[in-house]
Amino acid sequence: MPVDVPLARPQVRPATEGWQQQRDGEGRPLLQFASPKRGKPPVHLADLDGDERRARLVELGLPAFRAKQIARHYFTRWTSDPAAMTDLPAAGREELVAGLLPSLMTEVRRLATDRGDTVKFLWKLHDGALVESVLMRYPGRITLCVSSQAGCGMNCPFCATGQAGLTRNMSAAEIVDQVVRANRFIADGGLGGKRDGETTPERVSNIVFMGMGEPLANYARLMRAVRTMVAPAPDGLGMSARHITVSTVGLVPAIRKLAAEAVPVTFALSLHAPDDELRDELIPVNSRWKVDEALDAARAYFDATGRRVSIEYALIKDMNDHGWRADLLAEKLNARGRGWVHVNPIPLNPTPGSIWTASEPAVQREFVRRLEAAGVPTTIRDTRGKEIDGACGQLAAAES
Repeated sequence: MPVDVPLARPQVRPATEGWQQQRDGEGRPLLQFASPKRGKPPVHLADLDGDERRARLVELGLPAFRAKQIARHYFTRWTSDPAAMTDLPAAGREELVAGLLPSLMTEVRRLATDRGDTVKFLWKLHDGALVESVLMRYPGRITLCVSSQAGCGMNCPFCATGQAGLTRNMSAAEIVDQVVRANRFIADGGLGGKRDGETTPERVSNIVFMGMGEPLANYARLMRAVRTMVAPAPDGLGMSARHITVSTVGLVPAIRKLAAEAVPVTFALSLHAPDDELRDELIPVNSRWKVDEALDAARAYFDATGRRVSIEYALIKDMNDHGWRADLLAEKLNARGRGWVHVNPIPLNPTPGSIWTASEPAVQREFVRRLEAAGVPTTIRDTRGKEIDGACGQLAAAES
């Protein structure tokens, strides 16, 4: 062990600071699986499959083929502007486009950092709900971190998104529209245009469902959005399923359902502790499905899809970063075989109202060393957007 890593360190227990964690009538952290009743967003082209889009046009008394024309503008030219759709008849064009491409999100604010390579957007939905998405340029790819819910009902005490609870599920179109709006921003030069020697297309190439919300708690709309993302143009965004990462804190029945979808997205399990005693406090949904159940479901995902699973692990100083936890995590992963998993430790990102902080660099290195020594592939994840509260666990969607 490196000399700068203490042999014995304290065990800090999870506790909120500066805010009150919501609890149920029995004093347990409140879990919200059902979306609160609110007015539904208007039905949008991206909420419908191809047959439904054509039927919608017929209902409006128009030729069904117009659906594909409108889809081409939205999914490949990233526009909802009727003036740009000159292949549609001028008479009634605005009404037609408004009916199929209603406005879903209004940009409230954008913040940039990393020399303009990371941009956080704050969006206001039709009912006033606020969500955020984060656009990140890396060498060879452009990644968008999207939200699937306004707020989150999983109530994890170290995550800013969960502090206000769940406002509502997002519609499939609201999820997709984050990508379309990001692509429009890129096309307009928002990320500075193509770099010298850059071969990556100037559009979003990778999606991570690691924004606001628990994606698998909004399962049906999540999957409709994913299917639209991977549908070939002009019926969808034409993205690769392998470049879409769906993350969850461990909703085991939904993980097993995802494995049967035959859509080979990358699957990420936000574990953050290998022992039930700590994870019960750190990830309240662990009271429903324990560590071993979540890992069994993750292994089953690999077996069904052949897609290597990512284990996300926020390293929190003196809470979950002890060497014995790295050893226990390796033991549990290796007990389920080799070659099926990759661990991504993430130094904790600070959030308002919390005194928790990231592990010391030497402790991070020791945690990684132990995992690698046990044969578990491990990579400390690059964190973007901390300065603008745009990194993992920081999205709170505040207007001020």
